[in-house]
Amino acid sequence: MNSKDCVLVDTHAHLNDSKYARDLEAVQARAREAGVDAIVCPGIDFTSSRQAVQLAQASPRIYAAVGIHPHDAAGVAPRAWEGLRILAQNDQVMALGEMGFDFYRNLSPREVQEDVFRRQLQLAGEFNLPVIIHDRAAHRETLAVLKDFPGLPGVVLHCFSGGLRMAEECLARGYYLGIAGPVTFSKSEELAGVVKNAPLDRLLLETDCPYLAPQPWRGKRNEPSYLTAVAEAVSRIKGISPARVAAVTTANACRFFRLPVT
Repeated sequence: MNSKDCVLVDTHAHLNDSKYARDLEAVQARAREAGVDAIVCPGIDFTSSRQAVQLAQASPRIYAAVGIHPHDAAGVAPRAWEGLRILAQNDQVMALGEMGFDFYRNLSPREVQEDVFRRQLQLAGEFNLPVIIHDRAAHRETLAVLKDFPGLPGVVLHCFSGGLRMAEECLARGYYLGIAGPVTFSKSEELAGVVKNAPLDRLLLETDCPYLAPQPWRGKRNEPSYLTAVAEAVSRIKGISPARVAAVTTANACRFFRLPVT
């Protein structure tokens, strides 16, 4: 994939993770070299959300999202909500998230996950911010909660893991689908079917780094420069050029997150 012709946006990269503490500048340099022109860095709790904002303030072309992951829902202190509200008003914050349900690990009670999820959706509505949704083993419940918030300016199902039927429901509601490293895996036929059938103008590309590294880096620390492998997989599945994938998904990201035109 020629980085000179294909400008990409990594719409979900946890560069605030401690795994990048020693070489963040090099990681960013490799991203730029690969053609990844902008990166959205989400928070998973108040501390990481604050770090995402600080990173965005210090690094051109990195933007922040702030939120509370369902794993961390049970540990939210009352003062964290006021802190999150303050962060959400920062000019570098382009979305709320990641937020949602995780019924695979269930690290927080389900009723607490839902309460924290709904409170963040209300905050997103108040500040007119799009939302980044974490949904693992909770497809039906996720869609049920989102249905109660129809006025949000944008919804993306990050690292989409549902099937065709769920994808159709999401697309009918105007949501976007986040496509990450698993689309490169040989046993991801269902996800490939979703990508093949979904309109290109409703897909966002992401790494979810440091997790879910695509082939051929599977099992290693992921990073934004590997987004090219995701774009190439989408290109093969849809039978279009990588340049077309890059152009449309970058336009999608700029529109969804209200980023400066790349």
